[in-house]
Amino acid sequence: MTDGGAFVGLDFDNTVAWPAYNWMGVAKAALEATNRYLAKELGSKQIRCNLIAAGPVKTMAAKSIPGFSTFEDVWGDRAPLGWNVTDSSAVAKSCVAMLSDWFPATTGEIVHVDGGFHAMGV
Repeated sequence: MTDGGAFVGLDFDNTVAWPAYNWMGVAKAALEATNRYLAKELGSKQIRCNLIAAGPVKTMAAKSIPGFSTFEDVWGDRAPLGWNVTDSSAVAKSCVAMLSDWFPATTGEIVHVDGGFHAMGV
């Protein structure tokens, strides 16, 4: 059996409804379903399909989300590991790791790279 490779997509935690995220939340739900079906279809070819659910990062895409500053204002305070919206290195390193051979038996997964924000309550 050979390593067929990996797909890694960028996601945003879709387990709750977010203020100002609206239609993007629906799109992310579709992305997560697509990831599961890709994992099912491509697994026999040893191709892994995973998503990184990243915390908010200031990008060109983020500029198009009305109310993005709402996320910026609270994320760093509520994430146990902290969060810097101007530093995308944690997300980038996680993508590289998922593309590497360090996760040979992981597919259909959503890995949260958000400083732990997703696990906190109010």
